[in-house]
Amino acid sequence: MSRTAPATAGPVPARTRWRDRIVTTAVLVTGWMLLWGVFSWANLISGLLVSAVVLAVFPLPPVTFAGRPRPLGLLRFAGRFLTDLVAASGQLAVLAFRFGHQPRSAIIRVPLRVPSDLILTLTGEAVSLVPGSLIVDTDQASTTLYIHVIGVSDRAAVEKFRRSVYETEARIVRAIGSDAEISLLDGPAPAGREHHP
Repeated sequence: MSRTAPATAGPVPARTRWRDRIVTTAVLVTGWMLLWGVFSWANLISGLLVSAVVLAVFPLPPVTFAGRPRPLGLLRFAGRFLTDLVAASGQLAVLAFRFGHQPRSAIIRVPLRVPSDLILTLTGEAVSLVPGSLIVDTDQASTTLYIHVIGVSDRAAVEKFRRSVYETEARIVRAIGSDAEISLLDGPAPAGREHHP
């Protein structure tokens, strides 16, 4: 199945460029505050400053925001994300106190269904912010994430985690994606492979 991103015709309008910058800034500030773990005015202002520096000094290729924010989808994503944070933290605490037990880990390949740099970035950030998983590499051409995961003991655990990544992708797309991107979620998930270190 072909997995090519839709081509853009002509230059991007100024209004679209400003919208994309605002979305990028919001994502960077949100990631900054989540990494600090404290929601405060100081972190908000420093996040805005860091975002401005990053966008000015390290200009990124234009990532077009093709969709529109959907408030209900955003609430669903935020609620599930917070639930995953709490659940994953509890699971890691249990692993930490199981003395003598060596948890298995794996690097899991997850090719996403929506060929969008923005969806790839947001999904990767959401997965990395949940304790126990970390993005170790990405393949932009095939919109694929390579994720290091702690506590996967067998094939069933690997597939369960892979399904959770696809569910995260779906929640993000349904929160901010276009109708065309949402329609891609109905297709079969690409096959993935994992490597056990």
